[in-house]
Amino acid sequence: MTIDKKRILVVDDQPQNTRLLKLYLEQTNDYVVKEENNAHAALSSAEEFNPHLIFLDVMMPGVDGGEVAARFRASPKLKTVPTVFLTAAVTKAEVQAGGGMVGGAPFLAKPVVLSEVLACLKQHLGG
Repeated sequence: MTIDKKRILVVDDQPQNTRLLKLYLEQTNDYVVKEENNAHAALSSAEEFNPHLIFLDVMMPGVDGGEVAARFRASPKLKTVPTVFLTAAVTKAEVQAGGGMVGGAPFLAKPVVLSEVLACLKQHLGG
């Protein structure tokens, strides 16, 4: 019996960040991870990949994470896909104080730790 792996899209302009998250998650053998380092290409990548969850950097050149998230919500294919923001602009204490939420949206503070990422995935995807 094979169990379908959850598809996770990681959008960050820093390739080392997406690579690290991809390696972290794929080593669990529960996830298939696609990296996207271009905010402008994130929407088409997401629609093609059809992820179960999207990790999205907030501060990117050209188009910030808030605008990319708005594009995801406007897409019929992606509007129900959970988006979790990744940022160094808030501290881990600020994220914890808000119960994982900042401004009504789910956040993880950078640098991310695998246990935090896995707990976030469990919270948003179940299991």
